Amino acid sequence: MTHKAYQTAQNSTETASQTEYRLFTEVTRALMDVKSAAPLDQKLHDALHWNRQMWSAYATDCAVEGNQLPKALRAQIISISIFVGKHSSLVARGQEDIQVLIDINRNIMEGLALQAENQRKLMAEQNQNAPAGTQDPAQRTSQTV
Repeated sequence: MTHKAYQTAQNSTETASQTEYRLFTEVTRALMDVKSAAPLDQKLHDALHWNRQMWSAYATDCAVEGNQLPKALRAQIISISIFVGKHSSLVARGQEDIQVLIDINRNIMEGLALQAENQRKLMAEQNQNAPAGTQDPAQRTSQTV
């Protein structure tokens, strides 16, 4: 019960980028856990399937009209998704190495971490420049009377 309450609180305070980063972390960890698995190992296929699902969801989201990402970035995400699907099939047949998929996910995670850091800096600057009394309460220092 406590774990569920913590999870609810965590999800309500996460930004979209933080949620995406957490998902990439979990999926990438699953891929790393099966790195030395045999091609017929069900855990390998489960991890590959999860990774494909995640990338497919991102590609689908990028294809939706009204997506706010730049068109070129959306096209790149769709291309990566297609590559991930094809490469995953080769990994499942024992013809390619899973490390490529791990590396792709890690690169995306680095970008998400950088994006989150830039957002944090921007918010800190905005709070610093905001008139007194309008700053984010979490950013204000406590004052005694």
